Amino acid sequence: MASPSLIPAHFIVFFVVSRLMSIIGNLRPSKNSLPCEIDSLGVHAKLRYDLDAIGLASTDYGNIVHEIPSAVLYPTSIDDIIELIKFSNECPLPFNVAARGHGHSVRGQAMAHDGVVVNMLSLKKHYKNGNGIRVSTSGNYADVGGEQLWIDVLNATLEHGLAPLSWTDYLYLTVGGTLSNAGFSGQTFLYGPQISNVLELDVITGKGDFMTCSKDQNSELFYAVLGGLGLFGIITRARIVLAKAPKRVKWVRMIYSDFSIFTRDQEHLISTKGLEYLEGSLLMDYTPANNWRSSFFSPSNESQIISLLKKHGILYCLDMVKYYDDETAKSVDKDVQMLQEGLNFIPGFTFMRDETYFDFLNRVRRGEITLKSKGLWDVPNPWLNLLVPKSRILDFNAGVFVDIIHRQKKTTGPLLVFPLTKIVWDDKMSAVVPDEDIFYSVGLLHSGSFNDWQDLDNQNNEILEFCDRAGIKMKQYLPHYKSKEEWIKHFGPKWNTFQERKAQFDPRMILSPGQNIFNYV
Repeated sequence: MASPSLIPAHFIVFFVVSRLMSIIGNLRPSKNSLPCEIDSLGVHAKLRYDLDAIGLASTDYGNIVHEIPSAVLYPTSIDDIIELIKFSNECPLPFNVAARGHGHSVRGQAMAHDGVVVNMLSLKKHYKNGNGIRVSTSGNYADVGGEQLWIDVLNATLEHGLAPLSWTDYLYLTVGGTLSNAGFSGQTFLYGPQISNVLELDVITGKGDFMTCSKDQNSELFYAVLGGLGLFGIITRARIVLAKAPKRVKWVRMIYSDFSIFTRDQEHLISTKGLEYLEGSLLMDYTPANNWRSSFFSPSNESQIISLLKKHGILYCLDMVKYYDDETAKSVDKDVQMLQEGLNFIPGFTFMRDETYFDFLNRVRRGEITLKSKGLWDVPNPWLNLLVPKSRILDFNAGVFVDIIHRQKKTTGPLLVFPLTKIVWDDKMSAVVPDEDIFYSVGLLHSGSFNDWQDLDNQNNEILEFCDRAGIKMKQYLPHYKSKEEWIKHFGPKWNTFQERKAQFDPRMILSPGQNIFNYV
């Protein structure tokens, strides 16, 4: 695969937007395709039509899809969003509205062609009119604005010796964004995804209604919005469960050459007590042992790994983490040894790091800074995230990891695979997972160039076609489909409920058109 282009994506987007802005500009002074009556709204002054605002809202982390909105709302209060959505509902032909957080979607899910994108980060600058972050030490929860980044939640809660239980690997994402999908990482087998750690929400529905909801109050909206892909409402506040925060972690990586042994040990570890985090990843003989996401190995370790890769072609890394603080510092090494008992990693190929809790959770940020310094962050990222049933993970390894990815030698991005437990997911929520007690998260985090990303996307399609032919009933996470039939298959038994909730909370189908589930209005 060619090296990713050194031209940052915002320059590419600039040219795309510039080419289309002349067309959009011809629609003014009616402000493009928006009703001219929008000029009479109080929110009118907070709508932007300039190239910078439109360009930012027309792209995302994926750098694959580009949809041009008519305007971008930079709200200074939640009332601005309510006014906009209510106005759209009052129009004979309503316009679409999409909430955009940090723009980390990869297939245009937070875009709104000819509609209005709401820049949620604008609320961070006006937190007195929004929600900010408020920590309750007596209740062990934090009330957090949907526009807040998880890194800011971590910083704010650590000041009180507390922290959320469930995380994503990358913390520069908005709370509303991850809760609209699920939000999971290596802690999820134990504590559940982020959507399972929410006590209460404030939501602006697709009708423009502001509603507080929980399992006991407006529960249908609560369950709809969590994992609901932004289709039922915009999350403006979430009450997040907190617990005592550890101070440091022991981060252990063990190397395997046999996938079946690797997965068996993973499944054993998530069934034992005392482990707080588990993930797994793959190393290929045509890629470096370290990647942007995790520079775990020292130079001497890396040479050992490279030699082993030459022998086996593929290696599997099992990462487990044990939290500790001052009270448990003396026993943590023994605890780690006990966790390793009975595991069948390659002898001599176990490595350990000791880090602060904060640095461990924020580990991906270091890689982001490195890539940005080289101009390699803003490139096409045709990611594919799957949830694969435990009963078929060996078939997936043989058919995908070995026979497609390793054989074709196209991708150089991180490849993740680790088990999750269904019992910690609430089936009433909109998020869908495979119908087995244990299933695997598979993350194919491809990065390409503007010349060759399509090759990687073709490989993604080949992987999906293999799963379909082999009868592997996987689910996409951060799903992307092109037909209603595929969405119906994705949601399965939840589809009818999904439709009913859409009719209840967004009957005019205004919200999140970029998901491409319901027809554009």
